[in-house]
Amino acid sequence: MTGRHAGGGPAGRLAVALAAVGALTAGIGVWATVAEGDDRCAPDARLVAPCGAWWGAYIPYDSDSSLTRPVLAFEKKIGRRLDLVYTYHDMSGNELDGTLLTPDERALGRDRMLMLAWESTVWKEPHHAGYTETQLGWKTIASGRYDTEILDPQIRRIKDYGKRVFLSFDQEADARIKEGAGTPAEYVAAYRHLHERFRKLGADNVVWVWTVSGYLGSADTMKQLYPGDDYVDWIGMDQYNYHLCHGTSKWLDFDRSQRPSYDWLRKNISADKPVMLSEFSTAPDPKRPERQRDWYTAIPEVAPTLPEVKAYVHWNRAVPGPGCDLTVDSGPGLEGYRIAGQDPYFHQDVPGD
Repeated sequence: MTGRHAGGGPAGRLAVALAAVGALTAGIGVWATVAEGDDRCAPDARLVAPCGAWWGAYIPYDSDSSLTRPVLAFEKKIGRRLDLVYTYHDMSGNELDGTLLTPDERALGRDRMLMLAWESTVWKEPHHAGYTETQLGWKTIASGRYDTEILDPQIRRIKDYGKRVFLSFDQEADARIKEGAGTPAEYVAAYRHLHERFRKLGADNVVWVWTVSGYLGSADTMKQLYPGDDYVDWIGMDQYNYHLCHGTSKWLDFDRSQRPSYDWLRKNISADKPVMLSEFSTAPDPKRPERQRDWYTAIPEVAPTLPEVKAYVHWNRAVPGPGCDLTVDSGPGLEGYRIAGQDPYFHQDVPGD
């Protein structure tokens, strides 16, 4: 969670053709947009869409703890349905934040995919409002102490849901070490233990996403945190253009904000796993507001040159600090994000099972 870090018409067909030619010239192959229902574009068992990428977002709860209402309102603003809705849960087991697959998630999941981030913490405020929490500890999770009370009831709920869901355990694990969660070896043990609990209870409808910040200053740590190819289906990364947020000043366009971490993960972790931009966004530039729009409108051009990025999940929540409004709820940011989301590359048939 980022609080941890301080055309179907002629014109559309032409744009697709030009993008394909550009991709071929770059030596990365050609993607094609085909008619809806074409089996060549059907997602596989890992929920990888071969003809493009999923378009998703994390949307904060309403003040009355509704998730359905803000998601539908956001979709109305952007002029399309999200493919994927990303939600976060702690391990409190309470109804508000500790119950995986709430009634709202189930309702949204009827015609969208769900991505569940499960944190080995107990939040001190509803919906992690102030980013304060109590760590349960990776060593304790791996020991099995919480299996009966915390893990197994939620695993059974996911199993009973039946539909495939993405699941991330302690996303941005590289940023959690300094918070007292444990060592990289303890994280690997906890991740594998959770994976085995799902397997033991027969919850085979989970697609496993291993999510790190992607911050290359933590490169050695990220290598140590990888649970292994047998335990991971997707690799997730959370990279931003913070600009003035968190005391930075450099402006990174979409490509420069994402490609270095993407290339590093592909080279150093796995060249075979699909990649999810599990959180991405840009802060605004108050002196040049059009920059925020252009940051998003560049995504469809860049996407085919990052061919293994198969899901783009926007972080649509402001975080503490000046200049840290990462939302696209209005203005140039909304305009750019709306334009990007209309591109055929991000229009794939969402699986119904």
